[in-house]
Amino acid sequence: MERIQIQTKGNSEVMDITGEVKGIVKEKGVDSGICMIFTRHTTTGITINENESGLKSDILTFLNELIPKGGGYAHDRIDNNAHSHLRSVVLGSSVAIPIEGGDLALGTWQSILFIECDGPRKREACVNVIDG
Repeated sequence: MERIQIQTKGNSEVMDITGEVKGIVKEKGVDSGICMIFTRHTTTGITINENESGLKSDILTFLNELIPKGGGYAHDRIDNNAHSHLRSVVLGSSVAIPIEGGDLALGTWQSILFIECDGPRKREACVNVIDG
């Protein structure tokens, strides 16, 4: 398993990690298989969508409106970041992408997005390339 180091800059942030993941797939030399991308952090998420600035802003606005900070959550009694954990639940912690012809089989507008919900922090995404 390989790791991508990520330093987030904001409390909430959407970062495109597609290039780094593609580099790992190419380095592994797998022609056909599966690439798993996973975050071990309970206040981050991984998803696949378009890497467009307006959409990335919309994602953060949507999460803020859906799960607002200070919503009276029980976990806030510990460290006041329950909203970040709940947003992570909605986003999910992993994606699996087929590998075809030595490359990720993403659609034209698809990118792998790492979403920070409780930053800024030093994070990592784990990438496992499985030969199939």
